[in-house]
Amino acid sequence: MPAPTSPADLFRHSLRLLLDKDIPAWVALWAEDGVMEFPFAPDGWPRRLEGKEAVAAYMRHYPDHIDLHDFPELRIHQTTDPQTIVIEMRGVGRLVESDAPFDMTYIAVVTVRDGHFTSYRDYWNPLAVQEPGADFTGSSR
Repeated sequence: MPAPTSPADLFRHSLRLLLDKDIPAWVALWAEDGVMEFPFAPDGWPRRLEGKEAVAAYMRHYPDHIDLHDFPELRIHQTTDPQTIVIEMRGVGRLVESDAPFDMTYIAVVTVRDGHFTSYRDYWNPLAVQEPGADFTGSSR
């Protein structure tokens, strides 16, 4: 079954893939030249990923470090650009290494073209990565 093409449906589908820990299928939702940005990334963490391959490398080990259980409080807002949405959400689960709870609030601005993510600006809380086991990126912190 093909992935949904509306931005909101595609985003909901992407969350299901993250919960299923299907990172290859999640990466397949990206345009080849898609860009993922983290404006609040702390020192040593990437601030910009250019291209599907960079996104894949960044997310490759995510499930080995963060075990997501749910995305409660998901709210998707339409913008004046029908291909761009603003998302408010919370991701909950546990950190695999320490078994500590994981609870992160996000705001994201996402643009979809031709059924693929082309731009994803992820405004997440950088203080949360200070927890042991949260660094899934192999950053140099």
